[in-house]
Amino acid sequence: MGEIAGFVPKSELERIRLIREARAIYDSIFPPTDRPGKDDATRLKEPAPSNGNVRMTGRS
Repeated sequence: MGEIAGFVPKSELERIRLIREARAIYDSIFPPTDRPGKDDATRLKEPAPSNGNVRMTGRS
């Protein structure tokens, strides 16, 4: 209780979905264990928030 949930535009949700789908395809072709530096800063963990949007918390 006390958490504030902000509005996330449909286009932002679609962008996030497409990024996750592309990452899954890439990982199926090049498994993470075969890539050097798989846990470095170049690996996309989650998208950065856009200006004006509030990052949602909880399950996605």
